[in-house]
Amino acid sequence: MVTVLRQHGLRFVIYTADHEPPHVHVYGDGEARIDIETLKVLTQGGMSDRDVRRAAEVIAANRQLFLETWRKYHG
Repeated sequence: MVTVLRQHGLRFVIYTADHEPPHVHVYGDGEARIDIETLKVLTQGGMSDRDVRRAAEVIAANRQLFLETWRKYHG
């Protein structure tokens, strides 16, 4: 597990032994999984819609960092 970024009280994590599609696990008050390329919310558990939108904005603004980190561990 690699914490890629912390922002707005959210922690953005990529698991090193995870599966496609390239996605980020986001933890705060609840959790969500968001596709890095499409920003589609794959799962949302207990995280407010506001925090999910904020997380998607952070991923969009740092997409290259998240994709590079994903590729480092998943090829």
